[in-house]
Amino acid sequence: MESIKIGLTGPLASGKGEVSKFLKSKGFNYISLSDMVRDELRKRGLEETRENLMMVGNSLRKEEGAGVLGKRVREKIESDGPELNWVIDGIRNPAEIKELRKMGKFFLLAVAAPKGTLIERVKSRKRGSDPLSNEEIEKKLIREWGIDEPPDGQQVGACMGEADFFVMNDGTLEELHDYLSSLLEAIEKNI
Repeated sequence: MESIKIGLTGPLASGKGEVSKFLKSKGFNYISLSDMVRDELRKRGLEETRENLMMVGNSLRKEEGAGVLGKRVREKIESDGPELNWVIDGIRNPAEIKELRKMGKFFLLAVAAPKGTLIERVKSRKRGSDPLSNEEIEKKLIREWGIDEPPDGQQVGACMGEADFFVMNDGTLEELHDYLSSLLEAIEKNI
């Protein structure tokens, strides 16, 4: 059977991390576009904050094209194990999708949740880099979605429009896992 690459897109706290955990439990290797940005942060001597990640990611897109992070991930997968199954987290620009679709059997999964759920998840997970107030969280969500962002910036809304599959992650973890099991089964039957 040909290997499967599943890319994840969706807003902050939508559950992409939970989807990644599930796929890793099914033998998928994990890579994130943010890993490529973190590598660049280290090269530039910058602290790893959500703002710096966004700023450097946008900077790389301006310098090397909007698909640079997808290209770097694709090249890493092609050198490290193209025959393996991969979950690719953190897709935030349609040009990244275009680069990743150059690999065989790439599927994009959009993970979503209602705005109120996203806000509550951000507040409850208490990550140091996360905003704290509802207003700050909403500003992050708007920016990430692509509103008033340049075309080579974050464009999660546009990415979700290119998804092959969509999950509204507003139920239980068990419901999410059931959906993902069915999705994997459907993908495997069709390759």
